[in-house]
Amino acid sequence: MSDTQIKRLYIIRHGETELNKQKIVQGRGIDADLNDTGRAQAEAFYQYYKDVPFDKVYTSKLKRTHQTVIKFIKSGLPWEQLAGLDEVAWGNYEGEKHSPELDINFTKLITSWASGDYDNKAVGGESPNEVHVRQVEAMDKILSHQNEKTVLICMHGRALRLLMCGLINQPFKNMDEFPHQNTSLYVLDYNGKDFAIEEFNSLAHLQQQL
Repeated sequence: MSDTQIKRLYIIRHGETELNKQKIVQGRGIDADLNDTGRAQAEAFYQYYKDVPFDKVYTSKLKRTHQTVIKFIKSGLPWEQLAGLDEVAWGNYEGEKHSPELDINFTKLITSWASGDYDNKAVGGESPNEVHVRQVEAMDKILSHQNEKTVLICMHGRALRLLMCGLINQPFKNMDEFPHQNTSLYVLDYNGKDFAIEEFNSLAHLQQQL
């Protein structure tokens, strides 16, 4: 890290859960465990990045993120849970298995966001604008700790897409330009004003370990 870089963020999506595997919607309201594949992905990530000098670990409040980075936490790194890193709440879609009807409704919702309707949301769910408010609060807290130069953040797929847009000043309609798989990694450097992406959706740890 150069002298002009105040902070480096390693942002990963959690490992696979059984609901991921079964294509069941799990938003903020479903607190699922990792499955065997997810635990193997978490182990591969740890083995690949265990020598990075992380100063702190941040996760959402949901246990699939804790479980993904548990070995970093058990190594003694400080750990903080922030609700602002939680997944988007999908409201009445949560717990539903993907079906043609559900996919149509999901497509309509995502299309509305791509068209700029950032206040639209599922019944009982959250809009991009609502998620952004809590993400800004979470990031303000993370960035406020000047002694934490390198941090690991574990969060969720759709929320990660929204966060990436927020960090690099892209409109939310571009959120689908940030792909993700379970435990895929984005690395960003922060210079005190702007973020720059250094690693984009990396799965190097899985290519080597699994």
